Order: sequence, then structure tokens, then C-alpha cells
Amino acid sequence: MTEIRELQQVIEICDQLKGQVHCDFVGLAIQNEIGPDVRWHYASGNLNDKYKRITVRFGKGIAGKIISSGSPMMMSHFPHDIWGKVTDYPIALAEKLVSCYAVPLFFNDVPKGVLLVGKREAHTFSEFHQQVAMEAAQSLEEILKEYIVL
Repeated sequence: MTEIRELQQVIEICDQLKGQVHCDFVGLAIQNEIGPDVRWHYASGNLNDKYKRITVRFGKGIAGKIISSGSPMMMSHFPHDIWGKVTDYPIALAEKLVSCYAVPLFFNDVPKGVLLVGKREAHTFSEFHQQVAMEAAQSLEEILKEYIVL
């Protein structure tokens, strides 16, 4: 029963973040318990369910890059300001995201998840909105910490 309550809290935080940052999409990705792959587990504002089937390798895609670096990342005008191939960004392609800001989620000081806010138009996220996203990530870390196996 507590898992349902935690899931509701995750949904509330993501939905609230979407409104606070005035974005089109919020996604939560977590690295698999076994192996280096990263999967998108939850989305708000999604166009379809493709995000559920997206799995990226550690260091690949937005989620893989955030987890491997442990640092936030902003993309303002996809695909014009990227490193690598367009196909290396499956969440941006699936959700038609043109801009995003993504922050790592840490569990026992190890980056294992990603919180991403995105818009379907060119946009640069303000420092205030970046801070709001980081605070939401910290709330998610607190809720999810007992479910993430390291």
C-alpha cells in the first residue's frame, strides 16, 4: 500500500513541476538495478507511450549522459545544439522536444536517475526554473530512496 502512496507523490511532484516551469513534458528515468541501461519510468505531458519502451545505455541519450556525468544539462534548440547523432536522443525524438533541462537524481551519493523538463519549442530555462527542477529532484530522491538498489 505504501508503494501506491509513493507513486502518487511522484506523480504529484512531476505534475506540479510541469506547471511551475511552464513546460510541456516532465519525465523520470532510473538506471536499471542490473546492468548499465537507463529506462524512462514516468512521464507527464507525454504525446504517446513510446517513452516506456525507450532504454538507453549508460552515457547515451539525455538520461545516460546525465547519469554518467552526474551533472545537469540544458538543451535549448534540438537538434541544432547537440553532440553526436539525433538518434542518440530518443526521448527528444519520441516527445518532439526542442528544449529541455535535465538533472540527476542521487541515491547514496551515486547518480542513478534523471528528472527532465521539456518544451516543444526553442527555450532556455531560467536559473529560477532550473532551481525548481533541482528541488523537485531532491524531493523525488527522498521518496524513491528505499526503492533504488545500488
